[in-house]
Parts: sequence; C-alpha cells; structure tokens
Amino acid sequence: MLQVKNLDFNYPNRGFVLRSVDLELKPGNIYGLFGKNGEGKSTLIKIMAGLLFPKSGICNLNHTQTKKRSPKTLQEIFLVPENFELPALPISTFEKINSSFYPNFSNEQFYGLLEEFQLHPSNKISTLSFGQKKKVLIAFGIATNTKILLMDEPTNGLDIPSKSQFRKVMASAVDKGQCIVVSTHQVRDLHSLINHVIILDNSKVIFDHPLEIISKNLWFGRATQDMGEVIYSEGPFGGRSILTRKNLDETEVDLELLFNGVLQETQNINQAIKK
Repeated sequence: MLQVKNLDFNYPNRGFVLRSVDLELKPGNIYGLFGKNGEGKSTLIKIMAGLLFPKSGICNLNHTQTKKRSPKTLQEIFLVPENFELPALPISTFEKINSSFYPNFSNEQFYGLLEEFQLHPSNKISTLSFGQKKKVLIAFGIATNTKILLMDEPTNGLDIPSKSQFRKVMASAVDKGQCIVVSTHQVRDLHSLINHVIILDNSKVIFDHPLEIISKNLWFGRATQDMGEVIYSEGPFGGRSILTRKNLDETEVDLELLFNGVLQETQNINQAIKK
C-alpha cells in the first residue's frame, strides 16, 4: 500500500503546492489523479516516486519512506513522466540496459506491447516521434510489473487512435495486483479505465472516492423537472447534470462532468456521496 499522510510541499521561494494531503492507495486499483494545470499533480507523482521530498508529512510504500530511495523500494516503483529524455539507442538495447533493475520485468510482455504499439525492437529511439517514444516508456513501465506504476499525463503527445490504443493496452495488460496512478488534466482520456477518482484543487485533495461509490450515489445525464434537485449543471436546464441518485436508474459516470462539478460544488457533491 502507498500511504500519503499529512503531506506538505513547496518549492523554494514559492507558496505551498500541496497542503495536508492524505491518501491511501491500494493494489488492484487504477487511480485517476485529476486537477487543473499547476495544482500539484506532477509534484505529488514525483514525491510518490521518491524524486521530490515532502516539506513535512510522509509518503510510504509498505511502511518505507520513498524519500529514502532504498533500492528495494525503487525497484517496486516505475514512473512514466510527462517530459523525458531517452538515449539514442535501439529499443532492444534500452530494454537490456534498464530491465535488470526490475526483478519482475517481463520481456515477453514488453515486446508484445511494442508489437501492439506498432514499434519494432530495432527502431532507434532518437528517430521516433515524441508520441512513439512515450509508447516505448509506457510499454516498458507496464512490463516492469512493479507494485506501483505512476503515469504523469501519459496521453499527452498521443493522437486520437493512439489514445484509444493506450486505453486498450492498459485495460488488458496491467496486473490486478498493481496500484496504478494516472495523473492528467485531460479527464476524457481515462474514460472506462480508472476505478477511483482523486481531485486536487487549491493545493489540497478535495475529492477521493471509488467509481463504484460515485455511481451508487450520483446520477449523470440530462435532467427533467420531475427528477429532483440538481447538484450541478452545465448549460441551461436540461443540459448535462449531476443529481443525487436516490431511486434513479444507475448511469455511467461522466468523468468530465464530475470533475467540473466537484470544482464548483465540492461540498455538495461530497455530501451527496457520503449519504
């Protein structure tokens, strides 16, 4: 389990990026970490990976602080960063050099994912587009089979077909014993992939609920006057809305609508879920 407790972080000569963050991330879940640009998503991901150290509070993987960067801990964490530099090597050479750091790395899985992404092991990384390079990292990250897989804006740089490909790969290739955190401001890209929603705003976690609980307590769609009180709505009456579900039929969770609604009606939506 990855535990974040009472965590604060700020960069030098700047205000706090994260304040009093508490999270418990468990195996078998794909967490969507949402927030507007500059709300601390990438910072939190880097703290989880042991690349940044909290000002106060803790970030532990199985009771060991990630900031200690012990080899035993780091071999169980892999980060696909938003921005990166890769060496001018063939993909196969990159794999041979780096896979030895991850005891559960699967060559079969990695090269199978390359094929799915329409990449060849002999491709020289420096000749690939940014989106193709990201696919190499995504394939490598999945194949590490680490306990914690962190992805920061993984769909940035991917075209529409590649985003669909990414969702397919993630849904089929990820081990159920893993804990996966996908940070993004492009909420639509994680549709049908995640099972837990975390939202950051004003340096704090303002929403932290599994999709099952959200679906059980909230209704999403175009409301009519006889359906009850609307918690949040976009556009004129009859537009996309969030209601307390009560006796209404279950609907698919509209992640984009939920995200916008939580930012505008944080307290009301959280109260509706707790009821």
